[in-house]
Order: sequence, then C-alpha cells, then structure tokens
Amino acid sequence: MGSPGTFRRSLMFSALSYLGFETYQLLSPAAVVHASAKGLRGGDVLQQADYLYESGETEKLYQLLVQYKDSEDAELLWRLARASRDLAQLRAAAGAEKKALVYEALACAKRALESAPASFAAHKWYAICVSDVGDYEGIKAKIANAYVIKEHFEKAIELNPKDATSIHLMGIWCYTFAEMPWYQRQIANALFAAPPSSTYEEALGYFQRAEQVEPNFYSKNLLLLGKTYLKLQNKKLAAFWLLKAKDYPAHTEEDKQVQAEATQLLAGLATKD
Repeated sequence: MGSPGTFRRSLMFSALSYLGFETYQLLSPAAVVHASAKGLRGGDVLQQADYLYESGETEKLYQLLVQYKDSEDAELLWRLARASRDLAQLRAAAGAEKKALVYEALACAKRALESAPASFAAHKWYAICVSDVGDYEGIKAKIANAYVIKEHFEKAIELNPKDATSIHLMGIWCYTFAEMPWYQRQIANALFAAPPSSTYEEALGYFQRAEQVEPNFYSKNLLLLGKTYLKLQNKKLAAFWLLKAKDYPAHTEEDKQVQAEATQLLAGLATKD
C-alpha cells in the first residue's frame, strides 16, 4: 500500500476531526495518465498507482484511478478513496470541490469494504474517510461516527497486526477522547447514553505497540509517546521520547512541526525541573 512515510505524508490525520515523476514532465499530467493507463490491467494499474503515490503525484494518481471508479476491485477502490481524499486535502480554496471529493472518497472506501471485507486497508481507509465527512455533518454525527471509526481501525489491526499506522491511528483515537474538553463531554453526554471515551493509558498502549511493530517509523508517534507520558506525569519517559522526536530526521513539513513541538515541550520540562 505504499511506504509508511508516504502514507503519513498524505494522511495529515484529520481522522479525528470529528472533535473537530519528473520523467513525464514534458507531457501534461492528464495525457500521461490516460495514455499509460490504456494498456494497463490489474496488477499493472496497481503498480503504476503505487509508483505515482510514492512519488507524491496526487493529481496524476487520481486521474489514473478515477477511470476505474466503477470497478469492483477493492485494491483499486481503496486506492481511489485514498487518492480522492489526498486531492481534497490539496483543494484549500475550493470548498464545493473538496466536499465532493471527500464524499467520493467515502463512497469508494465503502465499496472497497463491501467487495473485500477482509481487507485491512479497506477498513483503515473507510475509517479515515468516515471521519472526514464529519466536518460536514454536525457534532451529533461526528460523535456517532466515532464509534464506526474505532470499529474499523480495530478491525484493520486485527486483520493486519503488523501495520503500524493503523495501530498509531487507534492510539490517536484514544488520546483524543482521553483529553476531550469538559464542554464537549457535556455535549456527548447529552446526545448519547454511552458516548465514546478512552484513557491516556489506552492511548499509550497503542503508541507503544506501533513502535514495537516498526521502531522509529513516524515522528508523530514518538511525539505522542512523549506527550502521553506527560499526561501520565512520567517526566523521565516523556523526556526520553520527546528527545527522540526532536532528533528525528526532518523529511517532511510535519516532521519539522514535530521537532518544533518536541523542542518546546522539552524546554518546558527543563524549566519545571
């Protein structure tokens, strides 16, 4: 499904927003994708799609995969869901178009799941896409969707316990609900008899498990380990993981943001000591 680094580049995890190739540069993206797709079938399409994804060619990837929007192939469909979502993230100024892409992504992820209920990737991307539509459906739908998101992240982990990103995302789910502000808890309690809840201990367990599955796979996981230990009043282990986050090689803008936050938190710890 592509490297973890590229996955994280595209994800920019809004999945918890419910709480809230140069080779082709002489041709137009559309011409390249449609021309090259004509002779591709099955595994060849997936191979090209993964190549475009690894290269960060979001527009070209979408143009390739959207030709197969009526396919029943789950491998194509969850990749199209991912590409639609990635494209939506790039449409900063196009509200209507972004919304259409978000819902298109959800529809593709749902069909992928229906076609292959044993696909961990389909479950993961369905959960992510469900969370994205929460921005358009109000607080009650966001909270209700939280149950669905959790269910599908858990299923993704069950189906592929070696996928560090699914485990990390489940950790974020727990962390988010553990730190839910009191006023949001009041809203949730008013709307649901048993609103979603979690603890920092649960979040920590997932972040630790993700790190065990794939050590140093993601700067944000290191940062959240540090932040969770801070919440649990364990300054020694908090400092250990925050230092690892600060020293993590910055390959992306998110890595730089992680470094900055980790540096700030470490400075705060030093001041308190």
